[in-house]
Amino acid sequence: MERPALIEQIPGLRRYARALTGNAWAADDLVQDTLERACAKWRLWRAGSDLRAWLFTLMHNLYISQVRHALRQGELARPLDLGELDQELPAPSAPLDSALDLQRCLLRLPEEQRVVLLLVTLEDLSYAEVARITGVPLGTVMSRLSRARSRLQELMTAPSETAATPALRRLK
Repeated sequence: MERPALIEQIPGLRRYARALTGNAWAADDLVQDTLERACAKWRLWRAGSDLRAWLFTLMHNLYISQVRHALRQGELARPLDLGELDQELPAPSAPLDSALDLQRCLLRLPEEQRVVLLLVTLEDLSYAEVARITGVPLGTVMSRLSRARSRLQELMTAPSETAATPALRRLK
């Protein structure tokens, strides 16, 4: 593996990791872990194959492993129960930057849809490359992408849903 070829991929890896995790620190850690894994397993990369797709596959698999580990350890927030929301009132909304709205909406997409959407739109990968990276059939990639685009459109056009402002608890 040539060092310049690997270095050229870092901006794309960082961009994808930041969009995937929604957290700059976690994204940088994910990129670091990906690069460490790539260096440790460089013999598995076939010369002449797509280095970018291989690195994104490593990152995707690392991210999935980290999420599964965090779920097992109880480190991730539990899913929101809609029944609990009736006790909360939304805080007053403030004008939000559309980039922040997009980031919040992306993070509200189901993970498998967000991954496909980011790889296709942000990293400009082909459907076949995304299928190879995520390990799912081509038709599944297209279906997830379609659902992600539709859901993202819904979230972006419904301001009450996208306002991720802190909630105020009703006290009795």
